[in-house]
Amino acid sequence: MKGQCLCGSVTITVPENKNVHACHCGTCVRWNGSPLFSLSYQQKLDISGEDFIQCYQSSEWAERAFCKQCGTHLYYHLLGTDNYELSAGLFSAENEFTLEQEIYIDRKPSFYYLGNAVPKLTEKEFLATLGLE
Repeated sequence: MKGQCLCGSVTITVPENKNVHACHCGTCVRWNGSPLFSLSYQQKLDISGEDFIQCYQSSEWAERAFCKQCGTHLYYHLLGTDNYELSAGLFSAENEFTLEQEIYIDRKPSFYYLGNAVPKLTEKEFLATLGLE
């Protein structure tokens, strides 16, 4: 799959993946104005347009990247690893994604609800899966 930012300055190519996660943490909601819908990827990214990428370290353990030209959110990266959460919005709307999981469900703002019957992890449960709790 090939994804790109709004202006096309950054492209990211990854193997096909149709499983999307929704993160409701305060940082994702503030960054996106909604949950971060993302695709997990655990390898070095195949990126073109790296000169247009700006990273922001949003916590002690992670950074977020966006296109410097158009502002499109690109990914969340767990520092010291090849673990990325790629913004699902980068990839063509023609892709039919499936919501696989919601995380930080205990931090979800009350103004929206996703009705999908998927596993929902609290902040503590999710951080434990990363070995951070």
